[in-house]
Amino acid sequence: MKLHNQDKTKLVNSVFNQVHKNYDLMNDLMSFGIHRIWKKNLLAWMNPQKNDNIIDVASGTGDLAKIISEKNNNINDIACVEPNPGMYQTGKKKLENFKNIKWYLNAAEKLPFKNNTFDIYTISYGIRNVSDIKRSLSEAYRVLKPGGHFLCLEFSKVENEILNVFYQKYSKLIPILGKLIVGNEAPYEYLINSISKFYNQDELVDLLKSSNFSNVEFRNLSNGISAIHSGWKI
Repeated sequence: MKLHNQDKTKLVNSVFNQVHKNYDLMNDLMSFGIHRIWKKNLLAWMNPQKNDNIIDVASGTGDLAKIISEKNNNINDIACVEPNPGMYQTGKKKLENFKNIKWYLNAAEKLPFKNNTFDIYTISYGIRNVSDIKRSLSEAYRVLKPGGHFLCLEFSKVENEILNVFYQKYSKLIPILGKLIVGNEAPYEYLINSISKFYNQDELVDLLKSSNFSNVEFRNLSNGISAIHSGWKI
């Protein structure tokens, strides 16, 4: 059943209220640490320059913002936007020594920035959780400067049929792992369901194009377990 925007917002907040203390640990366990390699792939495609102003939306605990910052010796100004108070506090505390990173408790659907502010917009494993994806993409386009780069890292659809069989079986084990680590399987049941219901690679390309982004393309990671989507504000 499709959730109304308000219902999804409440559900996602409930999920992250339960997992924020063990978020990084669970990410490492669920992906065997491979999510760190995927984020390095995102950073390589991003290739931030020293004068780039960057926004990282749905920042979580700030692991992507951290590696972006370290790429240029913490010179870039980075705005971390996170809607969940627990994740926000965890991330802000974790990166408190990064003076070039500022945190904002806001949703992707309503960013507290002027038009044409950022050179790069990135969202990592967050676009699947927004309540209104079209509005979120509209906001992404609005706050990017002309010539700005949009990058999204998200779980996608496995394109190898044999691998997909194993992946689907493994996915069913993740709520059990969540029960052991977090004490509750429900947040990870949501995770698996949200991945299965999310757009495939080509559908997300079409959605980005309909949101006025140009030169839209994607790259699969691990045969499509994750994918990076790229678009430009021309």
